[in-house]
Amino acid sequence: MIKNKKVFVLGMGKSGVSVAKLLASDNEVLITDIKCDDYNLIKELENLGVSVVITQNQSEVFDSSFDYVIKNPGIKLDHPVVIRANKLNIPVITELEVGYMYLPKVKIIGITGSNGKTTTTTLIYEMLKAASLPVHLAGNIGIPLCSIIDKVKDGDILVIEVSSHQLVNLDKFKCDISVLTNLSEVHLDHFGTYDNYKRAKMKIFNNQTDKDLAVLNKNDAEVVKLTKKIPAHKVYFSSESSDNADIYFNGRGIVYNDIEVVNVSDIRVKGVHNYENIMAAMLVAFEFGITMEVIREVLDNFAGVPHRLEFVTRIHGRDFYNDSKATNVNSTITALKSFDNNVVLILGGLDRGHSFEGLKPYLGHVINIVCYGETKNRIKKFADECQIDVTVTDNLEEATKAAYNISSEGETVLLSPACASWDQYDNFEQRGDEFKKIVEGFR
Repeated sequence: MIKNKKVFVLGMGKSGVSVAKLLASDNEVLITDIKCDDYNLIKELENLGVSVVITQNQSEVFDSSFDYVIKNPGIKLDHPVVIRANKLNIPVITELEVGYMYLPKVKIIGITGSNGKTTTTTLIYEMLKAASLPVHLAGNIGIPLCSIIDKVKDGDILVIEVSSHQLVNLDKFKCDISVLTNLSEVHLDHFGTYDNYKRAKMKIFNNQTDKDLAVLNKNDAEVVKLTKKIPAHKVYFSSESSDNADIYFNGRGIVYNDIEVVNVSDIRVKGVHNYENIMAAMLVAFEFGITMEVIREVLDNFAGVPHRLEFVTRIHGRDFYNDSKATNVNSTITALKSFDNNVVLILGGLDRGHSFEGLKPYLGHVINIVCYGETKNRIKKFADECQIDVTVTDNLEEATKAAYNISSEGETVLLSPACASWDQYDNFEQRGDEFKKIVEGFR
């Protein structure tokens, strides 16, 4: 625990606010952001004894008297406060690390990966919950660990989605079971290089011993290579081959111990990427003795997570899918591989300078690209090079209306932007919610 310390909380997102509230009673806490229009929140924090400073120059209120900097995960590593703290040897940690310090004796399942971690996290939680186990959901899924500390008891199980942004500043945090779904070149605007990003991801195995478990993707060469020397016992899932895999997909269903335990007809969500997520979740569930009957029941009811290849509705014969969480090219590739009918694809958002070339082999069913946002001109150029019809718009509302008008009965309108949302939205959830609202307006 942190007691009688002077703490600098950098960022007033969910995690920053939750950690400030947790630490307020036993510490001197200052929280800062460049803007905050929620005056009720500011008043609530101040009533708890937290000093709130809204300023464009946060480094002006930071000095060597602080014992900790707790950084909002989204804040870049080259932020002036972070750089100065490093020079002063002041620990820079995240809310997740603080929450870990306050936990009683629990089992922690930590899930990370470039794609699929939210779905895998949700599936694990639902399987454990369906088995009536004492389980809590937390982490990057939108529930700060610090916000549920008062609900956690000895012997409970925590299922925690852990992002690379959280991992980079973890030290003591330890998983009893770690899951690494896959690795690809994402978030390079934050980490600078792919090597830096991979180093952050590998921290999911921090502090594990041979008594702990690592659930790994056998099909991902980077995952296999980077985890060769980790001490945890390794188990593998595979969507391509049974070779050295503990569980695998054979094209018809999921096979475990040489028995097809789940057929695709028992699974509501479709796509090989989802079968990989399911297999990872099943390997965790088996560790807790959960039966196939319970697992099949969960899979029969699980329709996916919001904003991740989420079926919205069918209007005039057109299917609308919200994949707003696809903030990188690999996520959009995963979505495109799930359709075998004509697709009108909506791309666009924050311009991180990343290439769209990786999409080329997967555009066979795409009849039109509708682009918007900061990346619209680069996407138009890409679409022209691919000889795919392209429609340029300014914002998501225009793009969605254009996609609806272009599409025909029997076709799919897919929002899978391959870009972050921050040019026009606070987060991908807000973007996805607006897409669904616009679509519902077509009725």
